[in-house]
Amino acid sequence: MCAPDRLLERRDTLELLAAEAARARTGSGRLIVLRGATGTGRTALLEAAAEQAAAQGMRVLRARCSPEHTSIPLDTVYQLLAHAPEFDAVAGEAPDPPGTPPHRGRSARLWRLLRSYADETPLLIAVDDAHLADAASRRWLVEAVRWIDRLPVLLVVTERSQYDIDPPADGLAHALSSALVHTRTLAPLRPDSAAELIRSVRAGDTAPEWVADCVRAGAGNPLLLSALLDDLQSTDQDTLPDTCAALYPGSYAAAVSWWLDSAGPATTEVARALAALDEDGPGTADADLLARTAGADPGRVPGWLTAMTRLGLLRPDPEGRPRYAHPLLRDAVLGGWSSAARQRAHRRAAEAMLRRGDHAEAVAGQLLRAGPVGDTWATAALLDAADLAARDDRSDDALAYLRRALDEPIPPARRAAVLTELGSLEYATVRSTAGIPRLAEAMRLPGPPRDRVRAAVALGTALARRGEARAAIDVLRGLRDEHLTGHPDLARTAQTASALLSDHDQGVRQEVYRWLRETAERSPDLVGTAGQALLVRYESTAGLTSAESAMDRVRALLAQPADPLEEAFLPGTAAAVAQWADQLDEAERLVRRGLAGQRTSLLHPMHTALLNVRIDLAAARGAYDEVLADPEVRRPDGTPPTSANAVANAVVALVETGRTEEAARLADGFDLQNAPDSWELNRFLYARGVLHTALGDPAAALDDFLECGRRQSARDVVSPVVTPWRTAAAECQLALGRPREALALAEEDLCLAHVWNTPRVLGRALRTLATATGGRRGLHLADRAVRILRQDAHTPPRTEAEPHGGTPGEAPYAAAAEPLCGTPDRTPDEIAANREGTDRGSPGTDRGTLSTDRGTPSADRGMLSADRGTPGAAETELIAALTAQGRLLTAAGERARARDALREAAARAERLGAVRARAAAEEALREGGARRTTTALTGPDALTAGERRIAELAAQSRTNTEIAELLHLARRTVETHLTSTYRKLGIRRRSELRAALAPPTDPPP
Repeated sequence: MCAPDRLLERRDTLELLAAEAARARTGSGRLIVLRGATGTGRTALLEAAAEQAAAQGMRVLRARCSPEHTSIPLDTVYQLLAHAPEFDAVAGEAPDPPGTPPHRGRSARLWRLLRSYADETPLLIAVDDAHLADAASRRWLVEAVRWIDRLPVLLVVTERSQYDIDPPADGLAHALSSALVHTRTLAPLRPDSAAELIRSVRAGDTAPEWVADCVRAGAGNPLLLSALLDDLQSTDQDTLPDTCAALYPGSYAAAVSWWLDSAGPATTEVARALAALDEDGPGTADADLLARTAGADPGRVPGWLTAMTRLGLLRPDPEGRPRYAHPLLRDAVLGGWSSAARQRAHRRAAEAMLRRGDHAEAVAGQLLRAGPVGDTWATAALLDAADLAARDDRSDDALAYLRRALDEPIPPARRAAVLTELGSLEYATVRSTAGIPRLAEAMRLPGPPRDRVRAAVALGTALARRGEARAAIDVLRGLRDEHLTGHPDLARTAQTASALLSDHDQGVRQEVYRWLRETAERSPDLVGTAGQALLVRYESTAGLTSAESAMDRVRALLAQPADPLEEAFLPGTAAAVAQWADQLDEAERLVRRGLAGQRTSLLHPMHTALLNVRIDLAAARGAYDEVLADPEVRRPDGTPPTSANAVANAVVALVETGRTEEAARLADGFDLQNAPDSWELNRFLYARGVLHTALGDPAAALDDFLECGRRQSARDVVSPVVTPWRTAAAECQLALGRPREALALAEEDLCLAHVWNTPRVLGRALRTLATATGGRRGLHLADRAVRILRQDAHTPPRTEAEPHGGTPGEAPYAAAAEPLCGTPDRTPDEIAANREGTDRGSPGTDRGTLSTDRGTPSADRGMLSADRGTPGAAETELIAALTAQGRLLTAAGERARARDALREAAARAERLGAVRARAAAEEALREGGARRTTTALTGPDALTAGERRIAELAAQSRTNTEIAELLHLARRTVETHLTSTYRKLGIRRRSELRAALAPPTDPPP
């Protein structure tokens, strides 16, 4: 490593000094003042001028001033003249008595001594840091300047001219004629010169980024640059560190410390205050706040900021506010500042920001770095900031504010609420056990009953999620029995929460719902609206009510006034029922309402329930891209999903979109052994069964489906609205050559589907029974399934006739005949004969077939999809039904109709992005002798369901943010969908969406 050039950009000044020295040698001297900020190279230039003068035969007299000697009269002059024999006599004299004339005192005798030196040889008098000279020496030098213009004497002095908070004293030339003085100010090095200096010192190739960082950290200051390069000579780091701890031997930190000492205590306080505030990020500090934080003169701070920016130590951020040029420089400024002093500065900053009305989070940001204040204003600021952060889903920030608030005085009643929120956040964001002690403490503290209920619900939610459902119920029961006897509304809320949390444990669930049902029969008021809604949900899953009845009851409950705590349970419960009832648009509105009313910083069982319904809705529509983009699946931190329901939906979505390897990896990564024994685990078993089916392992799939069914039945969940395990198991039984078992499962599923009576469950059950039955009877069942499902699915107008005898206007819901549910199993031979078409009976009269329709709920009751612009709940089932119908038509020899059905199935699957379903339809086409179907890869028909929904909203001039909020998607997901949409539609601008989505019109005749 080469030594740095200490006179870079100083050659012109050195030439000026050489010319002035030559002039002095002719007998005409002058004062040269070299001014500059600390570290700009004044001393190095002075030494170079002295060496140059000595080489020209001049005698050099030197003095270096320091703050330690400012109290010694004539100390600087003594340094200049101390080497002459005559000096001792003058220096040993007593101080001049007051009133001594200038031409007779000691100063005069020292002047005559200087003249005697000049008579012998030309002189160069070099005084370094003249601003630190004692007052007597300064007066002597000023007087000398008035005479040296007629002597061979050149006086060169350096003075620090940096702008400080404390105004500096007048310079040496302040009272002198300009004819006697030549002043030269030394500027910082230009960036290109500083970079040249760095490259000249650093051996080998240097990355431009590294050089640029060094230039910023050195601020164009030769002293700082040299010190930094000295620290870097023993390292080969490709990046400049942000902290001085990474530098050795510490020259840079020492240089910055010396720079601060030279500036004085007031400037040091402001510089360190700026460094401390700079930790909070850009735009935090301004002149007013700096002055208040450092206790400095507010009239001087703006000037100091401007001066430091011109010197290169500071750089404005995009908003024009000052920041240190490099983090390393900021760290060096903070070095040596005690932790206590730094905390006091942050406290002063917080108080100043509060007084001038800054944002609560700005005030709280300072309090995070300050010690305990012990005043209520600090508590209020921290809690306000935590509330804002929680509302913006910034859990880490909210956690920090709440933890810090505990160090300040909080009333006991308020402390319980703070602990509840803090415990909830810690459980959700840190680890599952972190927040439970906080929540338990909140339960023990005295406070308003409502706060205790919130704490109990949060603690119960945390315990249930850890698989301790019974402990969760005990917490809520204990609160209800001991503290809520005089608060029936709060007791109902606790009981409702218990019912919802009981879903995590089979035995507890049966016990809780038994009590809930019995209580509702005796005293409905003791259950409340939320409890009654949970009973509707229970009866829906237990196969005890129809969709129409369930929705009527739920809508009536939603219309009733409810306590705010109880209201939190209603939208999610109603949304689940609406989703099962194929009311997807209504369910989405309820999910949005529920999530908007939830405080995400408080643990609540309904929050998870709402998230589950949201992803279930996307799955029901066949919007697989939305499922995979859901925040519960694609977590912001990149970690795998932890919700079993999210994993289950993601596995199915991956399978349906043809990504079975990804699905297998996701399923294998799920910790089934340690998963809580909740209903979500059943969903995962079903999804894994779907994966095994896609991988060609029907035996393993059957095991998963049957285990899912066993577990669900043990929870009184028998309706196919939750998980259609029976139809899936029936298909596996058929694949394994067990038609009797398949038929039994299919018939049982149809009986339960008839109870619920919605297109999705009826169509699915009929399609499975059709496949299990086969023959003309099976074809009749498949036709019924297609007609029912077509009424609900979003479908373009059909131009061909309804297949196999369908008539326009026929009732959309075909149901099984009453005898079907109780029909004895037929023998395998009968089933085989039926599949071969040997059944001679008419489909309408066969005792094992479906009877006429049982009636259709009218459209005004909401049983049809309300939004015809998006896929209905039955779209995915319609694809499967069309495929089954096509296979049965092929088997019956009706190949033309079979091709129509299968091609429609493939086209619908293409629009949904359902790769697996499309492959099944195309395989059936090939087996029937048809050519491979072609589906649109571009144009509106090529859009997936999710892409179409987002495109239609964008065409309505909604922004990406609005669409994301409306559909509860990430903004990036919306952007990804629109990018794919533009590609398929062949457009480049949002303004072209409306025309591109419009159906083509016939040209005028």
